[in-house]
Amino acid sequence: MSRTHHHGFELPKLPSLLRHALPRFVEGVIAPVAVFYAAFALLGLNGALVAAVTWVYGGIAWRYLRGHQVSAMLVLAALGVTVRAALAAATHSPVVYFLQPTLGTLLVSMAFLASVPLRRPLAQKLATDMVPMPEAFLRHARVRQFFLRISLLWSLVFFANALFSLWMLFNQSIGTYLWVRTSVVALLGACAVGISLFGFRRCLQHVNREPALAA
Repeated sequence: MSRTHHHGFELPKLPSLLRHALPRFVEGVIAPVAVFYAAFALLGLNGALVAAVTWVYGGIAWRYLRGHQVSAMLVLAALGVTVRAALAAATHSPVVYFLQPTLGTLLVSMAFLASVPLRRPLAQKLATDMVPMPEAFLRHARVRQFFLRISLLWSLVFFANALFSLWMLFNQSIGTYLWVRTSVVALLGACAVGISLFGFRRCLQHVNREPALAA
């Protein structure tokens, strides 16, 4: 008697992934920068801080009114923005507002890096949060090796992001920082996503070509 263990997995189509990710990217990256900068240009620092906080809590209220789930992560993010805005208002410095998330990015880079020697790649955890994958597939040696390498890649991306952001923050105007930094970070992220998807597809091709194991 034989048992078949198939570790194959099919990645959702790219348009489907983009439809899922693009609105979140616009909402979480592009829109906050546009709101803050527009308010900063028209109303000054305090007006920009109020606009940033209003944007975040408005997003939470919009989800709640539409019957969508408000995640604990989103609530924590809103509290973080509130604290950042309060500190920036108290010090009258927009640098303080942007310094905290930049340091947070540096910590994320360290977390990705630390997950590699621990053999618990953070890239795998994030990928399975977005696209559920079977355990048999995730246990495959080639898949585990892929996620370890991608965790290293994202550690480098976040580290470069943090260093560039810090340099921009202390050497350029806030307007230049907002748009140039956002553009560079988006480009770095897009390249890393492209490399990740390309590598994952190649990994899938190798794994799915292997015959199912029989016992």
